Amino acid sequence: MKLYGIKNCDTVKKARKWLDENGVDYEFHDFKKDGLDDALLSRWEQAIGWETLLNRRGTTWRKLPEKVRDTISAQSAHEVMLENPSIIKRPVVERDGKVSVGFNAEEWADTVGG
Repeated sequence: MKLYGIKNCDTVKKARKWLDENGVDYEFHDFKKDGLDDALLSRWEQAIGWETLLNRRGTTWRKLPEKVRDTISAQSAHEVMLENPSIIKRPVVERDGKVSVGFNAEEWADTVGG
């Protein structure tokens, strides 16, 4: 299992704490420290869609120029996410060939174990 996110993100902190407390092995990849490449982002977009990945509720989204926000498309969203990985909903999880976004302890207890 691989967990992607930003070390200081509260949701990522909760997810990592839950995984540690439940003895789930995982590898953590920090967008800010370890980067994000085009191929990885494309794989996620194909698996769950760019709309699911794009966090339209955060500060990074609100800081984008209005013209960018109003005309967002698959291509422009891809470019924005590569340039600003903090705009990606977190955490992104890859497990058993599947990709998911976000953290919910009850759902994780059913799917990840614990």
